[in-house]
Amino acid sequence: MAAKLIATSPFVGIAVFVSLIALVAFYYKPFSQQRLFTVEELALYNGTDQSLPILLGILGSVFDVTKGKSHYGEGGGYNHFSGRDASRAFVSGNFTGDGLTDSLRDLSSTQVKSVVEWRDFYFRSYTFVGKLVGRYYDSEGNPTKYLKGVEAKAARGAQLLEKQKNEEAKQPSCNSRWSQDEGGEVWCDEGVPRLVQRPLEIALTGKMSKRCACFKEDQLDQSGLEVYEGCDFLAKTCRV
Repeated sequence: MAAKLIATSPFVGIAVFVSLIALVAFYYKPFSQQRLFTVEELALYNGTDQSLPILLGILGSVFDVTKGKSHYGEGGGYNHFSGRDASRAFVSGNFTGDGLTDSLRDLSSTQVKSVVEWRDFYFRSYTFVGKLVGRYYDSEGNPTKYLKGVEAKAARGAQLLEKQKNEEAKQPSCNSRWSQDEGGEVWCDEGVPRLVQRPLEIALTGKMSKRCACFKEDQLDQSGLEVYEGCDFLAKTCRV
């Protein structure tokens, strides 16, 4: 008899109803106010549940990308970004396994700068709804040392790029063109083409690269200038 009374008690029904309301409020909380997400909570908004908005994180900032459902929804080309913070994949192009991570470890300053620019794009284009607790924000929603480090590295990358741009402007770049039938060529309207190393490239990308620049004849005795293979010493046009 006691069990029957408990089962039919109106207080039990009210308690169950309140519990259900709380559960719904937790998972279906409107995003009119910014909130903190755990990794597990963010994973619910990956586009598989049609009744929920689609969210993605980048550098710990969470955005509602539902208006881009055709891209971020289930089966969309960018669905791998939904329901998680896959900051690294925005520049690595690795959309599987360990590539879908928020870690930017070992990325160059220019790559980190690109991730920050992607975050800025989402701020401009989508609705910011909260922060992801973890690598970039603590349990109070405050930025961590990792986020501050990322933003400092991105700023350094921007400074280096500007410095490289200014340095390279002092020595004009070659003209270039390429076609599938004829291949490529470089040429100079004034001077002759030479391959020259980019001195800041290691700091920017972790690698050394070269560019084609135009040098006048009285500059050709500089060290580090490389004649294109098969090209005459004073030719204004070279096949590449």
